[in-house]
Amino acid sequence: MKVSHRLEMRQSQSLVMTPQLLQAIKLLQLSTLDLAAYVETELERNPLLERAGDDDGPIAPQEPQSAPDGAEPAAGDWMADDMSGRGEMEARLDTSLDNVFPDDAPARREADAEPASGLSATSWSGVGGSGAGGGEAPDLEAYVAEAVSLQDHVLSQFQLAVTDPVDRMIGSALIDAIDDAGYLGETVEDVADRLGVSVARTEAVLKLVQACEPTGVAARDLAECLRLQLQEIDRYDPCMAALLDNLPLLARRDFATLRRLCDVDEEDMQEMVADIRRLDPKPGLRFGGAPVQPVIPDVTVRRGPDDTWLVELNSEVLPRVLLNQTYAARISGSARTETEKSYVAECLQSANWLTRSLEQRAKTILKVASEIVRQQDGFLVHGVEHLRPLNLRTVADAIAMHESTVSRVTSNKYMATPRGLFEMKYFFTAAIAGTGGEDAHSAEAVRHRIKQMIDAETADGVLSDDAIVQKLKESGVDIARRTVAKYREGLRIPSSVERRREKQALTARQA
Repeated sequence: MKVSHRLEMRQSQSLVMTPQLLQAIKLLQLSTLDLAAYVETELERNPLLERAGDDDGPIAPQEPQSAPDGAEPAAGDWMADDMSGRGEMEARLDTSLDNVFPDDAPARREADAEPASGLSATSWSGVGGSGAGGGEAPDLEAYVAEAVSLQDHVLSQFQLAVTDPVDRMIGSALIDAIDDAGYLGETVEDVADRLGVSVARTEAVLKLVQACEPTGVAARDLAECLRLQLQEIDRYDPCMAALLDNLPLLARRDFATLRRLCDVDEEDMQEMVADIRRLDPKPGLRFGGAPVQPVIPDVTVRRGPDDTWLVELNSEVLPRVLLNQTYAARISGSARTETEKSYVAECLQSANWLTRSLEQRAKTILKVASEIVRQQDGFLVHGVEHLRPLNLRTVADAIAMHESTVSRVTSNKYMATPRGLFEMKYFFTAAIAGTGGEDAHSAEAVRHRIKQMIDAETADGVLSDDAIVQKLKESGVDIARRTVAKYREGLRIPSSVERRREKQALTARQA
């Protein structure tokens, strides 16, 4: 074999994950709140970015157009095709800005794409929404009284009852360990070991903490919480103690076994259960916990005048940022050293990528949401019974995107529909085969049918899992018994035996 040197040229394609591409992918899967926080950080870091005000008007979706000959781009016009620095930036990154998501198919032109029937994808405008106008609104939260937490409420009572500094220290540690429901989150042994005191003294201080309001606070389990409340109303006796020792039987409505263990008759058992029902199993919740963050929809769906579905982005929650080209040109001209020029170029490049990534993110979310609405039209019209089986590949193939992109879009995104507010992933459900060659059924629709069947039960007609399977097969759903049991447990519905006991007990109380 002859050994020699030779020069060859080979052409190959490769994908380089630049920081800008990683940023675009990251923005796509961020929730509304996380995106707002990220954009706020970029506004503080990049001097060329500015928040769009209300007077800037909506930014309408359109193809980039060339500016007229002799005309200069307007300040903040980041949609202009001849924007300064774009060609240089594309050359440096060796990629195009038309589609910033690398795993998607080439973007189709609007003229080639066929519009989805029955849909009007509008108002993605503004790559964002709430810009602050001139002036600042008064801070109304400054005038709202601070809510008293559970720990503060208990600590104020405990400090009035205890004067010893060591006991106060132990009590403060115990109170800090109370969770939102009012239960002690640490063991007494752990608290004693951490503070270097005896377990007996910690137990004694815990009893003082448990004497505070609300009754049942700082309990270590449900039985102790109920016991503290029963002792306060003088209803704790040996029979009730036996009942608290067997709470799992009470949860299963096994009253026959409970009557034998507590040595009471049926009437006394009904009174004891009624007393338990009047207690508060989570006394700390009346003080509230961490503030609940409301879910803000990313997409809204509503009926159009011609009975089509209008799919719109929620422009009020999308951040609106602009590139201040006037300021960029001013500081570019004043840059003298290479360090200054490099910094300005980096800021310009980062600002361009952020604005275009936000634009691409808005278009992608709207495209995916529009296809989901088209696929689940029956759900919007008739309800959950008509929810169709749907997977990521079906949507990805319909809109010429990759499954991973669709997965990122549907993560932490919500859609407001006439049927309610749903996470986008709600519409992707597994398929359950139909009997006799019928169409497949959505798993969510089958779960809804199971719940409807159980809700319609009577005391004499409680359905077992086998009976539910038979009824579903009669309606065209081919499903196994273990699948019915899994769906029932997921809905937190007890077994047929427990449901029968509960309905019989309810009937006895009403009689």
